[in-house]
Amino acid sequence: MHLLASPHLTSLAAEEKSAEVTDWAARLGWVVGLLLFVALVYWLMREGWKWRGTLQSDLPDLPGAPSDPGPVRLELTGRYHGSTTAGQWLDRIVAHGLGTRSRVELTLTDAGLDVVRPGARDFFIPREALREARLDKGIAGKVLAEGGLLIVTWAHGDKLLDSGFRSDRAAEQADWVEALNNMIDNTGTTTSTGPSGAEPGTGADSTTETEGAR
Repeated sequence: MHLLASPHLTSLAAEEKSAEVTDWAARLGWVVGLLLFVALVYWLMREGWKWRGTLQSDLPDLPGAPSDPGPVRLELTGRYHGSTTAGQWLDRIVAHGLGTRSRVELTLTDAGLDVVRPGARDFFIPREALREARLDKGIAGKVLAEGGLLIVTWAHGDKLLDSGFRSDRAAEQADWVEALNNMIDNTGTTTSTGPSGAEPGTGADSTTETEGAR
């Protein structure tokens, strides 16, 4: 005895098979669309990064460390989180590799701050270029708890920059702030008094000028 399949059952089976094929096609379309969207976003970010670098092309090349920087005052290992225009924590600086995040080794000497970055470009901040050090919570694309970042403000060319660092031992960052600001204060005092230690407008030269004026 042969059993004949019901036309209704055959129709249901065909519909289920068609629905399954349709679902897979829709999923594939969503995946392809998502990949294209991600690729577009990545391309736009890359072009924006390149354009920002072009706009900052007037920034001078980064100085290198001197051959004899003097005795080491402090050392630190941690992460470099980027640089921005001073006081504008979202205005990222990307020229000369300053926008590349990396591991970092900081060394403070009498000559200034040596920034060594494995896998990225090293740079050196001369003592006379240092302007301020503080603890803060964020810098372009990186936000931590209050006081989580060591921010160093320094002059480069005609711009003031903020560079953000995070030590592997966060507690030591306060010591860095104190040491850097003391160095900055002493540098300012030395500059204002001149090589001889006399205040501007005093000493033998000013006496001669006064006598000449008489």
